[in-house]
Amino acid sequence: MNIVWPINGWFLGPFALWTYFKWGKLKAKDNEKEDQRGESSKVFVSTSHCSAGCTLGDAIGVPIVALTGVTVAGSVLFAHYAVEFILAYLFGIIFQFFAIYPMNKEEGRWNAIRESIKADTLSLIAFEVGMFGWMAIVHGVLFAQPPKPDTATYWFMMQIAMILGFLTSYPANWWLVRKGIKEAM
Repeated sequence: MNIVWPINGWFLGPFALWTYFKWGKLKAKDNEKEDQRGESSKVFVSTSHCSAGCTLGDAIGVPIVALTGVTVAGSVLFAHYAVEFILAYLFGIIFQFFAIYPMNKEEGRWNAIRESIKADTLSLIAFEVGMFGWMAIVHGVLFAQPPKPDTATYWFMMQIAMILGFLTSYPANWWLVRKGIKEAM
């Protein structure tokens, strides 16, 4: 979680700082301390964990697509979707692995990888649906000429996209926690 909070600060701004001091700092200081947080705040932290992997993958994927000029089906937007999804998925699995494996070392690395995939797939897809949906609106509706990744406008639109991704992944994380597929953090 030490890397999750700064990444979430990138798109949630002061709200991420507030949630860290309200819900995150408690577990960062003393993991054994009795947890008095409610279920919704634990799911919020779990969603933050998922969103950090997605955000990191998306933030790294944008310059890759911009610098290489790659397209998918003749579309730069589809290239962004493909590259960013793959990277977000990889980072999401890595983040989940480092949350799951230390608690279950005796079950082995491969089991932790399988559990990471189970815990992150639905929440990642839900995040990307919200994010990609917004970016489709940005590219097809809001601007006559879509903003380029080297502009502040583009990154402001991405910030909104990541907030929407967080909001669309929260219900998926709630369901995953309820079903015992993912741990409430």
